[in-house]
Amino acid sequence: MSDDIKREDLLNNPVKDTYVNKNTTLNDLMKMFGSSGGFTSKKIYEGYEILREEFGSDETTFLSFPADIISTGTRGIINQLVKKKLVDVIITTNGTLDHDIARSYTNYYSGTFNFGDKKLRDLNINRLGNVFVPDESYGIIIEEKVMPMLEDLYKIKKEWAPNELIREVGLKINNENSILYNAAKNNIPIFVPGMTDGSFGSQLWSFYEMNHDFKINLLEDEHKLSDIIFDAKKTGALMIGGGISKHHTIWWNQFRDGLDEALYVTTAQEYDGSLSGAKLEEAISWKKVKENAKFVNIYGDATVILPILLSPFL
Repeated sequence: MSDDIKREDLLNNPVKDTYVNKNTTLNDLMKMFGSSGGFTSKKIYEGYEILREEFGSDETTFLSFPADIISTGTRGIINQLVKKKLVDVIITTNGTLDHDIARSYTNYYSGTFNFGDKKLRDLNINRLGNVFVPDESYGIIIEEKVMPMLEDLYKIKKEWAPNELIREVGLKINNENSILYNAAKNNIPIFVPGMTDGSFGSQLWSFYEMNHDFKINLLEDEHKLSDIIFDAKKTGALMIGGGISKHHTIWWNQFRDGLDEALYVTTAQEYDGSLSGAKLEEAISWKKVKENAKFVNIYGDATVILPILLSPFL
């Protein structure tokens, strides 16, 4: 911050009280967040302003997120972003493929964090936080649906870039509730750096065991990402959670001196030095975010933050 800043420059925006009632809309609330001066609510407003610029311009917008939220109703929020073409590139983890495919054909169920897991194991129910996933709604259905798709695609060609394979799988799902389907239909590439993880990855391995000339060319995805990065006039990112999806987003943007705008929603803390806990300020030192970029870190559960933050755009 500049040393010559004056006291009056810091005291020109009085805190206003927030008043809500049964008629208050989320749009109304977002406007109030901008003047309340209130901790996370102010950060949500700052994030809203950043997204307003990202979504309303010709900059290339990256969306990154981990798979767990796709097991929840937040899948619908992500799907809306894709349907409305508000993002240009998706970088995520392999579980997103698993959950999106599974939920396109079966159901997951609302559960509880503190149910006995030994009992759930006996009942053939898997627990993902407080979401219950029956065996028949996960690995079984994914194998049943994905293996015939791979058989069909193998007849077309033997080697696939992951994003191309994901696109073809999405088209075969042919379900408006599917993120993969809508991304394919709207030509939004989905990149999964950890492609062999999870149930979908196991299907790829199983298919390879039967067809050793079947290849997944991971580096072809990196080639496409490089084209996207170097062709972009400006780049922005909405990053939900950390891990490989966040890192791959900021990693590639370092090759153009960093993101121009960025919003990071996380529950992780920076004390342990993890990438998930690293604030966007740290990314400036790595040249993954520009030093003059507009950015904000928002701490909270994405299943709560995203509906509030994104509703004005959806």
